[in-house]
Amino acid sequence: MKAIAALDVYEIDNPQAFEEIDMPDPVAGPLDLVIRVEAVSVNPIDTLRRKRTNPQKVRVLGFDGAGTVVAVGDEVTDFSEGDEVWWAGDVGRHGANADYQAVDSRLVARKPESWSFADAAALPLTALTAWESMFDHLRLNREDDGSLLIVGGAGGVGSILTQLAKRLTAMSVVATASREESAQWCRTMGADAVADHRDLVATAKPHAVDGYSYVFSSYTDGNIEAYAELLRPFGHVVSVNGSKFDLVPLFPKAISFHWENMFTRSRFATWDMSVQGTILSEVAALADAGDIVTTAGTVMEGFTPENLRQAHALVETRRAVGKVVVTR
Repeated sequence: MKAIAALDVYEIDNPQAFEEIDMPDPVAGPLDLVIRVEAVSVNPIDTLRRKRTNPQKVRVLGFDGAGTVVAVGDEVTDFSEGDEVWWAGDVGRHGANADYQAVDSRLVARKPESWSFADAAALPLTALTAWESMFDHLRLNREDDGSLLIVGGAGGVGSILTQLAKRLTAMSVVATASREESAQWCRTMGADAVADHRDLVATAKPHAVDGYSYVFSSYTDGNIEAYAELLRPFGHVVSVNGSKFDLVPLFPKAISFHWENMFTRSRFATWDMSVQGTILSEVAALADAGDIVTTAGTVMEGFTPENLRQAHALVETRRAVGKVVVTR
């Protein structure tokens, strides 16, 4: 099969950042599906892992995909050849930037029937991140109210988190953006108000004068003191970027800090790995019911090294609105 790989560490403006290579077709393990990839989206983790490429090891990235099942492992009972599916995969295996990918079936679900492969590929990683943040870490339910601040509202996770929070809880949602284009996107996704993360306290505080109950943080460096000021006592922060933070400012209000890493279940083969497939099934049902919309913002047609390079370049600007998707 053909795959598009990062073979060495290059700046993204270097044409050699990605190269098309030949690889053996993947073989399904007992619990695997082999899937013909029809569309992928690019996430910040793709760009980070590209920069850590080991020249001695071929690295095929791509941790969001949508495609068609072409082979089924001996122990798989829930899928058949021809099923149209979506998944986020496992960072320990080759990703979706290839003709075919082998994926543990427990991480896969049937994609929304009413959506194209491109629309579907925008969502798995971010929808899982948003869902786990709300329900695994913040323990929200349909009756929960109060205010949720989403820092990075126009990004991939922020875009779907806004929609899920508005459909599945009673929360008021304030999303952050720094440009009118991204602010309008946040409103389209359902945000009740928009603040500017460049002046977070001043612009977010008026939308929750009694304080926020929850903060979802796409980028946490430099924001802990602002969160301490904006949150109510006993509030919660859930963060998706792993860095060293001084959390002491959160102590006086006994604010809880949570880490969200969507790859934890697959990386450690946890007992509840199949939860991710279940979550994607529930999100697909919401999509087919018209309760959520795709977060695809930019779609590039043609599965080529150049398109992958341009997609990574756009994500690295941190100015992309919604998700960047590349289709076959």
